[in-house]
Amino acid sequence: MTETAMRRERVLRQIPSGIWALGFVSLLMDVSSEMIHGLLPVYLVGVMGASALAVGAIEGVAESTALITRIFSGVLSDWLGKRKLLAALGYGLAAASKPIFPLANSLGWVVAARFIDRIGKGVRGAPRDALIADIAPEKLRGASFGLRQALDTVGAFLGPGLAVLLMLASRNDFRLVFWWAVLPAVLSTALIVFAVREPKVARAKGAARFPLRPSELRRLGTRFWIVAAIAAVFSLARFSEAFLILRARSDGLGEAYAPLVLVVMNLVYALSAYPAGALSDRLGRRGVFLAGIALLIAADLTLAAAGTLVWVAAGLVLWGLHMGFTQGLLSALVADTAPADLRGTGFGALNLVTGVAALAASLIAGALWDRVGPQATFGASAALALLSLIGVGLGARALKAP
Repeated sequence: MTETAMRRERVLRQIPSGIWALGFVSLLMDVSSEMIHGLLPVYLVGVMGASALAVGAIEGVAESTALITRIFSGVLSDWLGKRKLLAALGYGLAAASKPIFPLANSLGWVVAARFIDRIGKGVRGAPRDALIADIAPEKLRGASFGLRQALDTVGAFLGPGLAVLLMLASRNDFRLVFWWAVLPAVLSTALIVFAVREPKVARAKGAARFPLRPSELRRLGTRFWIVAAIAAVFSLARFSEAFLILRARSDGLGEAYAPLVLVVMNLVYALSAYPAGALSDRLGRRGVFLAGIALLIAADLTLAAAGTLVWVAAGLVLWGLHMGFTQGLLSALVADTAPADLRGTGFGALNLVTGVAALAASLIAGALWDRVGPQATFGASAALALLSLIGVGLGARALKAP
């Protein structure tokens, strides 16, 4: 065994059991969600007759709802000191939404199910991330967020893989696949309720005051708000993965195989998230984040120029790498810069600004796709990613771990 492998194994053994449990909670919920979401763009366009702009609007509203909701759940988790309760409630809402997808007989019901599912994601997101920050030792913060993200992403490629197998076995029965997705969602909710313990966190004097007070928000500090600003610009470049599926479909990928787009992208994401987080613990956040933005630009340029499924696959690999190098890292940066008793608010605030950006990104992507084509969609993403690259250079001090 190499020295690097031995060091990685030692770090994994030091990560608390609560982080592992939360990782498997995320894994199971992502299996459920991605079984549905890997088919949903094709289902909306091919079965329900929706346009690419409509898909962009649905995905943008859904994802931004999830992100914007996090500001309120994050604030409540700081105010009440009950992170696990809110996280479990969010997972429960998402599980409750899953049976609506196979029962839906109109576009409106699908939109409602997607909306409830993303509200659940929003409710659980900030409290769960703050809970991870509370549990994780400071020296293992990047590795802990990377591990949780990696396990989450294992679910994100297992789900579409199962969807492909079920679609082939059932001769493209979308509703049957949607029914199977209910089971892992229920298991995920049960796991967080029974397997995760919430640690006690020291609360500063006055911390029980409502965290959205201006005085409390100022306590988040300049470094945190620089991180939030960089993340907002970066999120403008990161539209919904639904457009990755539509890109593969435009180059000839069959309906039953559409979820393979998410399998490829999330497999690479899962394999890179933990090493990237651990690397940021040792070498610093800035360099790893810069590499992630560069990978996004490369992915956009590859997907813009793609004319065959081979080139689409190359773009998906690069997209998955950029996710692995950036998503867990942004969470670690919030934990680095926000006070311990305001971490829920910090995660919520970050997701508020990125949620607005995510909505704009998907609407812009859908409009460009319908009016110009996929090349314009991915070209605009590359340009916005370049702006965030410049922002990282200007905000370099905020990206240094304490």
